[in-house]
Amino acid sequence: MSKATEMLTNEHKNILLAIAGLFNQCAKDEQSGAISHDFYQSEIDFIRNYADKFHHAKEEDILFVELNKDSANPHCNPTEQMLYEHDLGRQYVKELATGLEINNLAGVLAGARGYGNLLKDHIYKEDNILYPMADEALSQEIKDKLLEKFERIAREYSEANQKYELFLSNLNK
Repeated sequence: MSKATEMLTNEHKNILLAIAGLFNQCAKDEQSGAISHDFYQSEIDFIRNYADKFHHAKEEDILFVELNKDSANPHCNPTEQMLYEHDLGRQYVKELATGLEINNLAGVLAGARGYGNLLKDHIYKEDNILYPMADEALSQEIKDKLLEKFERIAREYSEANQKYELFLSNLNK
């Protein structure tokens, strides 16, 4: 991998696969009137651990910190908006989980679809605006350090990520 932002973009592809699966299951459950509890539990696990703890943590704790330093000084820094959207996504996941706990299909669908729609737009903004801005604003030395940190985190999460890769591959079966 040549850039830290490429690593994040590749992770977005996995998140988008999970969102596609989420939308497909929502349509099935809406039609049947039943809730696929095991599926949504797996999605919540993926979102909370892969998308949030693994992916968003790299953005929030590493990339956004660098972009907010005076040395980067990107024009119209969008990190506050991205952080807000991460928090909003967590609220949608909480709504999904609560709907699941109380067996409320409307709550499950609202949380799942809210999360999916938000993240599709959010990912587009990061891939097409934030990451190119970061690649331009940060020095090569900082970008190399980011990549090194991201690769270390990927090694630490490699066992867990194998579980999520299996989950994603089973979505299309």
